[in-house]
Amino acid sequence: MAVVAAPLHWTLPEGKPCASLLFAHGAGAPMDSDFMETLASLLAAQQIAVARFEFPYMAQRRHGGSRRPPDRQPVLLAAFAEALAAMPNDVPCFIGGKSMGGRMASVLASEPGPLPVSVAGVVCFSYPFHPPRRPESLRIAHLPALPVPMLICQGERDPLGDQGEVAGYHLGEHVMLHWLGDGDHDLKPRKASGLTHAANLASAAAAAAAFMGRIAGA
Repeated sequence: MAVVAAPLHWTLPEGKPCASLLFAHGAGAPMDSDFMETLASLLAAQQIAVARFEFPYMAQRRHGGSRRPPDRQPVLLAAFAEALAAMPNDVPCFIGGKSMGGRMASVLASEPGPLPVSVAGVVCFSYPFHPPRRPESLRIAHLPALPVPMLICQGERDPLGDQGEVAGYHLGEHVMLHWLGDGDHDLKPRKASGLTHAANLASAAAAAAAFMGRIAGA
């Protein structure tokens, strides 16, 4: 059976965008979760056209299917590539996502051979550097050889890779990090920190928009 990605759902800026982002969801929440909706709106306000889609397992869940774990990596990558093929190429195109979606974007960008649309860079919000409570099982082997720039917006206390852990990783010269104060895997800080979730999301969106804008030459 062919792998079919769900249709693209666009959040567009006013006026001509400086870049586009194909934005994939994480393992447990759909493309219209509060996290995804908020970031798409914040990025569009900064002249980034954002396209979202759902991996097959999530699309099936939305249409009455049983709740099941994410598809295996080959299926996720095939769906991502299919969604990428539907992206316009009139502005520089970036790929990325939340957690698993961002990781799959980085894997897709590192795959040998041409992609359906040229990718200018990768943006990930909350990269899953390792599974929960398994810091020895790193998911970074492909990153040092990544052929395009990548920005990771990460919470300082993310349980899948906090600031102290990530400082010891070799990620390669193309990977940049933007840290969000006291943020967890959803970039949410604790109340006692004096910081807010809204401010962290705004900071992440601003960093991502600036990253894409620099590469796009805007």
